[in-house]
Amino acid sequence: MRRQTTPGPGGLHNKGTKGKRARSVPIIEQLRPLVEKRIAAVGKKPDARLFAGPRGGRIQVTVLRRATHWDEVVAKFGYEHLRRHSLRHTGLTWFADAGVPIHRLQQIAGHTDPRITQRYLHPDKKALQNDGNLLSIHLRAPNRSPDGPQLRLVK
Repeated sequence: MRRQTTPGPGGLHNKGTKGKRARSVPIIEQLRPLVEKRIAAVGKKPDARLFAGPRGGRIQVTVLRRATHWDEVVAKFGYEHLRRHSLRHTGLTWFADAGVPIHRLQQIAGHTDPRITQRYLHPDKKALQNDGNLLSIHLRAPNRSPDGPQLRLVK
């Protein structure tokens, strides 16, 4: 990823990526054929857009919204509050849930500060409960060192 197009005063603006440097992003296997097809279509033009609007230029926000039926989809599932940027939070959370370490999540997101990346991660309640269960199992383990952490009442 080398650049992004974002809406702003007066229309769309091209700008560098977060951190102002090109970065690689992982593509899940279900999307690889589509991305490979688009890469082949643009050839060896490093500044070409992989995905373009209907006239070959930048994809307008309204065109994207209509093409993906965004409003209808989120309404159907009762998520009218959901914004496309929320998908960035979802994607990073899924990567984290899959075990991708925080330093690589930072690279994927283009963040320089791990605290910013942490703001994007939203573990579900079941995952948090499972973490509590793991600690319970650890504390009951018969082979746990007697010199390790001990439970005690703090006043």
